Amino acid sequence: MKKIFYISVLLVSFFGMAQEHFSGINTSKRVGILNANVNPAELSNLSYKYEVSVFNFSTNVSNNKITFSELMNGDNIENNFFTGTEPANIRLDVLINGPSFAIKYNKWGFGIFSSANVKTNAIDVDVNLGNALTNSFVGTAAINSNYNQRLNAATWGEIGLAVSRNIFDTDKHRFNLGATIKFLFPGSYMNLGVSNLQGNITNTFGNVNLTNATANVNISYSGSLAENYTDSSNYSKLFAGGLNGFGAEIGFNYQLKEPKTDDTNANGYKLNAGLSFRNVGTMTFKSDNNVSTNYALEIQGFEALNLNQFDGSESITDIENVLVSSGYLTIENSSKDFKIKLPAVINAYVDYHIYNKWYVSAYTQQKLSDDSENDFTTIQNVITITPRFSGKNYELYIPLSQNEVSNFTTGFGFRLGGFFMGSSSIVTAVMNDSTQADIYLGFRFGI
Repeated sequence: MKKIFYISVLLVSFFGMAQEHFSGINTSKRVGILNANVNPAELSNLSYKYEVSVFNFSTNVSNNKITFSELMNGDNIENNFFTGTEPANIRLDVLINGPSFAIKYNKWGFGIFSSANVKTNAIDVDVNLGNALTNSFVGTAAINSNYNQRLNAATWGEIGLAVSRNIFDTDKHRFNLGATIKFLFPGSYMNLGVSNLQGNITNTFGNVNLTNATANVNISYSGSLAENYTDSSNYSKLFAGGLNGFGAEIGFNYQLKEPKTDDTNANGYKLNAGLSFRNVGTMTFKSDNNVSTNYALEIQGFEALNLNQFDGSESITDIENVLVSSGYLTIENSSKDFKIKLPAVINAYVDYHIYNKWYVSAYTQQKLSDDSENDFTTIQNVITITPRFSGKNYELYIPLSQNEVSNFTTGFGFRLGGFFMGSSSIVTAVMNDSTQADIYLGFRFGI
């Protein structure tokens, strides 16, 4: 049964080592496609007339229980993950930006982007339930959770078309508007949601039973993730479902300009600020094995569900078959095709030119949906402050972030020509043994 709760931990070894991608470089004064991914209005501020993004990769994992050294050593992960009283969370997020192109023409900016997304999460897992299921607890534990415990994973691809327009431009002020439409290609999906679980778990020398229990259960799956959620190769099916969804973004950008002095001050702003609404949309998963079912769980009197039956489960369908055959589930509704919401967010940022080549930026990402919803792929709330030393062909920066799951992290990054590399947590991971690890890198060039 412990496999069910460690889907995210098991996948870390495949993806390597937050959920703010490209932290620090995404608000750089060297404006490119990464900036436009945060706010499409930035396309009118491109540092070069033409921008080509060859490849960008970002992966991060964050949790609220396991430290960096514990994760790397692999010792007592089960016990440490279910400590304390706060529900356990772990989030793994991978973003791959493929070939992309942008152009600035007069007051207009245009861009075409491609990307692939992988998300896998254990959300709000009850620590008493986790302790009993991992055999680290012997006795009886009462479960009284008034929230939705979820295991969730999703893969999908995107192709985006973006446009921006400079509305006015004076010696001191500049204002742009921008928008992006996304064409979504669902890959694969799985969700196990157990909400409002009430009951008792008894662990007698490894024999684990659930009694006197009620809950609402959602089981959804599509594509390869229905077959095996511990096989990392199933997370590579990124465009498998064809075009089956659309998303939209809109952004606003303002610059307080300062006189241009030389090529290192080509953008010429004292302050650059932006606001954007991103990832508003849905995608419909359709495959031969597609299904989303809501169940009611009820175990009464002397009845008991033997949870040892789940040992060795490697797919969401294995879990569903055991639950259905137990006789304790009642179908409330079921659908063949289902829609999943994108992780909609509000992004806001300010980049301030302090003096010479010194800058400092403030960035926030705030989600618009509730993680407890079964039809939603997750994202975190993040606030980041980034001091930066920036020249025309190089950049050094230190992002300092407050993350919803892993709390405070500090990282480091650099840009040299078209190549960049960084992490929002490497400093705290090494010095403070934080609960987040991430890395990103990429190459782009402008003409």
